[in-house]
Amino acid sequence: MVSRVKRYFLEIKDFSNTIDLNLPENYKIILDDKEDFQLNKFFYKQIGLDHYWRDRLVWTDKQWLKYSSNPLLDTWTLKDNNNDLVGYYEIEKHDNKEFELINMGILSDYRSKGYGSLLLNHVLKQSINEKAKKVWVHTCSLDHKFALSNYLSRGFKVFKKEQIDFVA
Repeated sequence: MVSRVKRYFLEIKDFSNTIDLNLPENYKIILDDKEDFQLNKFFYKQIGLDHYWRDRLVWTDKQWLKYSSNPLLDTWTLKDNNNDLVGYYEIEKHDNKEFELINMGILSDYRSKGYGSLLLNHVLKQSINEKAKKVWVHTCSLDHKFALSNYLSRGFKVFKKEQIDFVA
């Protein structure tokens, strides 16, 4: 079945708004040490189930290892007190100080509880700390229902819209 999907390309260049993490004391956001590509693969598969992420499903372990060990890629994970995984994001830092938010998501048991906003605030806070000139991302109508509004509420601006055919 073919359906039309709306895709949005967004960017933020003005980081003048204060970013307040408001991280609950029983949660932590940790930079992955890149020792094991399985973390990226796990999140991609689990979060992607509900959002039709499938490009990387055909990747071999060697491809996953190459991707996750990219020195310009950071993977951050949100965990609770018990070290249970809640969500993650991957951000690639380009040489021109433009950062691309590649993937961000929350595991299904934790969705619609504000953790996506928390992760996006962390993206912006880290980007400010690392003196990014711009952060950009794309989202689509297959992503979580609050994805687009989350980006817009943090100051991202749509710079391109398109409709694409999606084969389910």
